[in-house]
Amino acid sequence: MVTFGILTSCADLTKKAEEKLNQLNQKTEMLDSLVNKELDKVKALDTLINFESGKLKKLDSLINKTSTKLDSLSKNKIKVIENIFN
Repeated sequence: MVTFGILTSCADLTKKAEEKLNQLNQKTEMLDSLVNKELDKVKALDTLINFESGKLKKLDSLINKTSTKLDSLSKNKIKVIENIFN
């Protein structure tokens, strides 16, 4: 009878331990899923940043070219004006 009580008690402890391990496993899977979702968001943001960075580089190049052209035009106009007054 005592042996039966000990075996029943061990079985209950084993069942409780299994339940706790299952709960822990479920929480781990949920956390893993959440981390994966957040990593996907980071990857998407990184892609967007790289895309926008490329657009900014093109815009910067265009601004530099335009600035160079404007400088050249203004220098030519200044020379024309100087020649008129001299």
